[in-house]
Amino acid sequence: QVVLEESGGGLVQPGGSLRLSCEGSDIIFSIIFGSAIVGWYRQILGMQRELVAESSSDGRTTYADAVKGRFTISRDNAKRMMYSQMNSLKPEDTAVYYCKLESRGGTDYWGQGTQVTVSS
Repeated sequence: QVVLEESGGGLVQPGGSLRLSCEGSDIIFSIIFGSAIVGWYRQILGMQRELVAESSSDGRTTYADAVKGRFTISRDNAKRMMYSQMNSLKPEDTAVYYCKLESRGGTDYWGQGTQVTVSS
């Protein structure tokens, strides 16, 4: 099964920052990454997975209202990497964060998830 590889989660105090990274190391991503929609999702325990931020192949970005002005999604197509810079973190941002790639052909690839905990 082809998956994306995430890193960067952890424990941070309220008001702090974290940077999540996600890599498409499998050879297939060398072909599809640049034309894909990439995004970050999160899932709070007991709730549905929700979109946090998304970047289209032409660079347009979309953010959930809850993270606008605090989170920034970016991508490096040459390195097959996507990032989420998360600033001014709040306890309600605590969740498992997943990266996702949607190929132009409509196939979804997910990361394994990384825990982000915001607590004092």
